[in-house]
Amino acid sequence: MSFISPDAGTDRVFDNADSFAMVFDRTWKRLRAKDNQIGQDDHLEAVLSAMADHPFLISSPEMARQVAAFRIRLLELS
Repeated sequence: MSFISPDAGTDRVFDNADSFAMVFDRTWKRLRAKDNQIGQDDHLEAVLSAMADHPFLISSPEMARQVAAFRIRLLELS
C-alpha cells in the first residue's frame, strides 16, 4: 500500500517534516475509519507501513516517528 498524497490533484511530496505530517494526518484518518478498534501503537505501525515510500520516512525514520507522535498528541488522534 502506498501513502496518500496530501493533495489529491498531485503526487508531489517532499523530503521534509511538513510534507510527512500532511500525508500522515490523512493516512491516519483513512486507516482509522477502516478499523477504529485497533490500538494506537498498532495503528501507528500500520500508518507508517502504508507510508513506507514517503521520502522523509526513508531519509529520517527516527525524526518521522517523532513527528508522528507529535501529530497524534497535537491533534488528539488516538
